[in-house]
Amino acid sequence: MQTIQFADTLEPLGILTGVALVLIGLGTLVGQPWATANSTIALLLQLVGVVVTIAIGVGLAWLSYVDE
Repeated sequence: MQTIQFADTLEPLGILTGVALVLIGLGTLVGQPWATANSTIALLLQLVGVVVTIAIGVGLAWLSYVDE
């Protein structure tokens, strides 16, 4: 039985965490936060938070996966 070898032991954790953040952000968008927002400012903050969450997730997964 062969196992996958990683140069950095935290690489899989970084990739999984990044993917989880992206999925959380997409799940928030699917939940349509604009449907329940009472305030435009609250809606904008939620959408900015979703975009930042997705960006951090993509950045973390990319940073963990990039070979040096």
